Amino acid sequence: MAVPPRLFHADSESMIALVAQPAIRLIDDDAVVLRRTGVRFPVELRPQGFRPEELSTWPDAEGRLEWVEGRLLYMPPCADIQQDVAVDLVHVLRTWSESHPEFVVGGNEAGMMLGGDIRAADAAVWRRDQIGPSVGKLRNVPPVLAAEVAGQDEDETTLREKAQWYLRHGVEVVWLIFPETRDVLVVRRDGEARNGRGTRLAAHELLADLTPLVDGFFAQIDRS
Repeated sequence: MAVPPRLFHADSESMIALVAQPAIRLIDDDAVVLRRTGVRFPVELRPQGFRPEELSTWPDAEGRLEWVEGRLLYMPPCADIQQDVAVDLVHVLRTWSESHPEFVVGGNEAGMMLGGDIRAADAAVWRRDQIGPSVGKLRNVPPVLAAEVAGQDEDETTLREKAQWYLRHGVEVVWLIFPETRDVLVVRRDGEARNGRGTRLAAHELLADLTPLVDGFFAQIDRS
């Protein structure tokens, strides 16, 4: 991946040197400039003093950060469609978990440290007996389920690659949710299935009766 060494601040036209700052704050205008210059996300950042195991050293970025294969990768903030679907996703899972207290649902870029990488899912489901009480740190146990919502900077190919990363690191099932086509791709080690409007996702043996309607993930954007 080619690494752009600097970002332009859209208002002042000044340059922010990513490689020279211990903590960079990226604002919305910076992300806009990146799109206009044709940069392909994710972008690699190289802040000084960064140590992936210490969250206090991570850049203060307006967006999403992940540590993958020795690189700190930045994605801009989610736009309206992606964030609305992500909320419906969490709503579906959290509602289900009310009758299944043996599970914990994580959202808001649910962070996990697996195999030396640090990644985040739009939502994830862990077994409570595998993670113990919440202690304010990244979870280092793979969730049973990880779910991702496609956005303008993440196409199906990108999300499929992330799904394979999840499976390699012990996640049992991955949901890839596509707002544009209103369908959900369920990916497992033994195969995959695409589910469209008016259907339910098939039950997974480790997730009790979690069989949501596909339409439920798009409730908010369908009202637009």
